[in-house]
Amino acid sequence: MTKRIALAASLSLALAGSLAMGASAQGQAKPVAKGNWGATVAETSGGHRIGNPDAPTRLVEFMSYTCSHCADFTRTGDAAIKMLYVPTGKVSYEIRHLVRDPVDMTAALAAHCGAPTKFFGNHDAIMSRFDEWMGKARKTTQAQQARWQFGTPAARFKAIASDLDFYDIMETRGYTRSELDQCLTDETKARAIAAASSADIETFGLRATPSFVMNGELLEGTHAWTPLQKVLDARF
Repeated sequence: MTKRIALAASLSLALAGSLAMGASAQGQAKPVAKGNWGATVAETSGGHRIGNPDAPTRLVEFMSYTCSHCADFTRTGDAAIKMLYVPTGKVSYEIRHLVRDPVDMTAALAAHCGAPTKFFGNHDAIMSRFDEWMGKARKTTQAQQARWQFGTPAARFKAIASDLDFYDIMETRGYTRSELDQCLTDETKARAIAAASSADIETFGLRATPSFVMNGELLEGTHAWTPLQKVLDARF
């Protein structure tokens, strides 16, 4: 069962302050430019994309870091898309965030830390330890909850990162504590992520995570790898 997205406008405001193939005039598929698409990563206006930026199929995943179904998809579909579809140059894959709470924002800021090329590795590192840190999040003390809810956004994000071992996770990615702190205190980035999240929910009518948009169209009822794989395979 997918989690319903709480359209918490107040939180978003606080944090803020496409697989149709192209055809030629003769009805034949356009040739796809060759490139090292599996290593081509770029930051977009609301997330990060891997693959051919001109791919005829543009797949976007909308995910939340506190969503267990999103963690499941990372373990099952994420790697398959990047290994089987993206290298062909016919599919690009973008990950965008739906921010539901401060933990989501903290994880998103950590994943965005560093050069765009580091995003997918950061994302995988965080999601691979989902059960561990989410288990701690479910057992927070009153003192921890207070640190997460009061004070400046930067102080709250750093408290969450400390309590949920995000510093340790990011250390395995080569980040020092001070480097991660710089990312967690980037209020401009936090506002941009929150604004993009709110805009995406409204634009696509997103109600659950993960959700998928292909060439600008929401794939209704598709919230896991098995149904998404059927859509991809049917088109190729």
